[in-house]
Amino acid sequence: MALLTCQDLALGYEGKKVVENLSFSVDSGDYLCVVGENGSGKSTLIKTLLKLMPPIKGQILTGDGLKQNEIGYLPQQTEVQKDFPASVKEVVLSGCLNRSGLGPFYSSGEKKLALANMEKLGITNLAKRCYRELSGGQQQRVLLARALCATHKLLLLDEPVAGLDPKATADMYQLIEKLNAADGITVIMISHDIGAAARYASHILHIGHQKPLFYGRKTDYTASELGRAFCLAKGDEA
Repeated sequence: MALLTCQDLALGYEGKKVVENLSFSVDSGDYLCVVGENGSGKSTLIKTLLKLMPPIKGQILTGDGLKQNEIGYLPQQTEVQKDFPASVKEVVLSGCLNRSGLGPFYSSGEKKLALANMEKLGITNLAKRCYRELSGGQQQRVLLARALCATHKLLLLDEPVAGLDPKATADMYQLIEKLNAADGITVIMISHDIGAAARYASHILHIGHQKPLFYGRKTDYTASELGRAFCLAKGDEA
């Protein structure tokens, strides 16, 4: 069974559909990039997968023992969130909250997990720094470490390189690729960067207004008329 299966989904707000007839599956180890124009339902899909909002229609099934509290999430940050007055260690540890239940303290195992993820992302030296004092690239590493504290199976990433400079962008993509290829973590990433999608993803989901336009392997997408046209349009925008 696939790690995640979406069957005939209709997504939207207050009964108003943004996209419908959406069906796809994600196997363990896949790297799915979700692309499409603004307002086509990409972020709505992520929120629905996280059960932050219900689908208007259809169902989402999980397999391979995946539990809802085992999904790591890296959201887009607001300006207020970027100014969060906590230490890096505290932010990373907060990713263990779903593991902690109702306990008032983090366990020694959770503290070790947070430290291991900080080491993995090269931010151990920042542990005592205030989160809001960090650069954009450093903050994204902290949030990625936080997301890893929630999962060893599935990461949902919503525009993880938005607002980063070219070097920080390249570093973030390399980190995500390593987590997918070396650690076997399945990735679902929303991106406007079609170049990165074509380079790193194994599969592409292209959502259009009111309907899905493509789901399949990256190689088939980049060879399709839709994929070529979208890549060209995004290249012109850049």
